[in-house]
Amino acid sequence: MKRIILFIGIGILVVGFLFCYLGWSFAPGSYARAETYELNIDEKTLIEILNEVKSENDLNTNSFSDHKKGQWNSIYFEYKDKNQIIHTLTRPATKTKTTFYFSGYKSKSDVGNWTDANEYFWWWKNSKAKKEFETRILEKIKEKIKKQKPNK
Repeated sequence: MKRIILFIGIGILVVGFLFCYLGWSFAPGSYARAETYELNIDEKTLIEILNEVKSENDLNTNSFSDHKKGQWNSIYFEYKDKNQIIHTLTRPATKTKTTFYFSGYKSKSDVGNWTDANEYFWWWKNSKAKKEFETRILEKIKEKIKKQKPNK
């Protein structure tokens, strides 16, 4: 009897895992595998802060220009020491909140082949790139947001 319960339990876990993997594999949307961060600041001010962070930390890139397409603002950073381009996006969530996306990264010398921020199903394979992004870019943005005075 214990064996049957064990097999049923393992079967349920395997089926659950497969459903999670299929959901992740077929995630809908333009940037389904982007890492998202909710920031308490309007989009216009956030874009100004992003440009300040790029300038102050030598993260500007000549390879790609920032642009707006539809509801998305694409902003590019460059890790010059790694010769790597970082693609981020902004999109307003409300009038006072903006969703900031770490979309992907690629080698500057590579023609295409962007790697999504959450390219791999196993989180530890993605964690190195996300941790570096959070340290080199996101923390600096959050510091500047904290220094902003509320507009009242």
